[in-house]
Amino acid sequence: MNQLLSAITSRQARIGVIGLGYVGLPLAVEFAARGFHVTGFDVDRQKIGQLRQHQNYIQDVDDEVLARQVADGRLEATTDFARIRDMDCISICVPTPLRKTKDPDLSFIIAAVQQVREYLHPDMLIVLESTTYPGTTDELILPEITTPEYRIGENMFLAFSPERVDPGNPVFKTHNTPKVIGGTTPRCSEMAHALYSQIIDDVVLVSSTRAAEMVKLLENTFRAVNIGLVNEMAVMCDRLGVNVWEVIDAAATKPFGFMKFYPGPGLGGHCIPIDPHYLSWKLKTLNYNARFIELAGDINSHMPDFVVQKLGQALNHQRKCYNGSRILLLGIAYKRDVNDLRESPALDLLHLLQTQQAEVYYHDPYIPVVQDHELNLRSVVLEENIFDDTRFTEKVLLPPDPVLLSLRQLDAVVIVTDHGCYESAKLIDSIGENVILFDARNMIRDTNLTNVYRL
Repeated sequence: MNQLLSAITSRQARIGVIGLGYVGLPLAVEFAARGFHVTGFDVDRQKIGQLRQHQNYIQDVDDEVLARQVADGRLEATTDFARIRDMDCISICVPTPLRKTKDPDLSFIIAAVQQVREYLHPDMLIVLESTTYPGTTDELILPEITTPEYRIGENMFLAFSPERVDPGNPVFKTHNTPKVIGGTTPRCSEMAHALYSQIIDDVVLVSSTRAAEMVKLLENTFRAVNIGLVNEMAVMCDRLGVNVWEVIDAAATKPFGFMKFYPGPGLGGHCIPIDPHYLSWKLKTLNYNARFIELAGDINSHMPDFVVQKLGQALNHQRKCYNGSRILLLGIAYKRDVNDLRESPALDLLHLLQTQQAEVYYHDPYIPVVQDHELNLRSVVLEENIFDDTRFTEKVLLPPDPVLLSLRQLDAVVIVTDHGCYESAKLIDSIGENVILFDARNMIRDTNLTNVYRL
């Protein structure tokens, strides 16, 4: 233990990060930037090839910082999992999706643990960061690495530390987002705390791996339930003829007892639509129904249907129907100012509108091509300039063989993702008075426009 602790505090410990996606790559770069030697492991050869060429594929990672760490040899990437034998500390940052039945898919964790088990050696720290249900670390990983030779808390250390990544957040990055850690034993907690405190400003210890696992699920269940509440409020306000955005802004003036959430066309991202169902699934095994989670999931999953219903009513007002209407989805990333399409409600909207026989296009400067969910679409290039040039600093990503489209040729534009680069005044001027503008994000604040419809 003392030898590993000394290696960590002197930053001589060799760090391995399994999974080089939205969680693993920022973590690996942060360790490397603080002087550790880091090896990233991934089964995706394309990612490995890009990193070896100093190419960044994660928006929140600084291009120059990554390139410098690779060039200086502090960060390397490989598909050769046998090199785990050379690591002192391993962080597992692999995906944990849901199956279609909303059961946890732990196959990526299981595969990673099998690789680690094959190359175990004494004085090794293993930390699971992938979001999962309470009990995973102790029930799934602990038995695999416990042998007469390897004694947990003595010469083998195991902990759970939930990732807290907020894509596109300009303020909170890896180093200044508090890090929760729960070890299998107190010594495991001590070792994990020693490691992460080398790169993170505030490390928070909890009593166990189960507590740490539950922390992440509480965080995202809190958001999912409150978003579900405000989404249902939007539906109720629509029935009552009340502007939900006005109600929320007025309620937010209360200086205590209220936290502002906004409705939207659906719930996206890897965490919030998925993580609560891990908790719900686990509780079902204990004969308990997590009613809040199930209800919020049902409400949030039906918001794309509500948008299609409202847009259909707007088309009817102009004596049009879906069949043959030309509709543009403006922004398809799951949240503003990111290039992340995971679980985006825009994908459901695309499918629903195509089912209605509409002619559907999309525009998103962050996502030039969509090849997912049986879709193969390219972002159109607009004839009109609707960008706020003072705010749009990212490079515009053009799709191959771009299709040029004029907003005035459309029947409707749906604001799905209110990227900060879109300028509402330019958008309104560009579409004129005959094109329906359906605003699912409260981007258009002028309520006197007769062709603007809201969620």
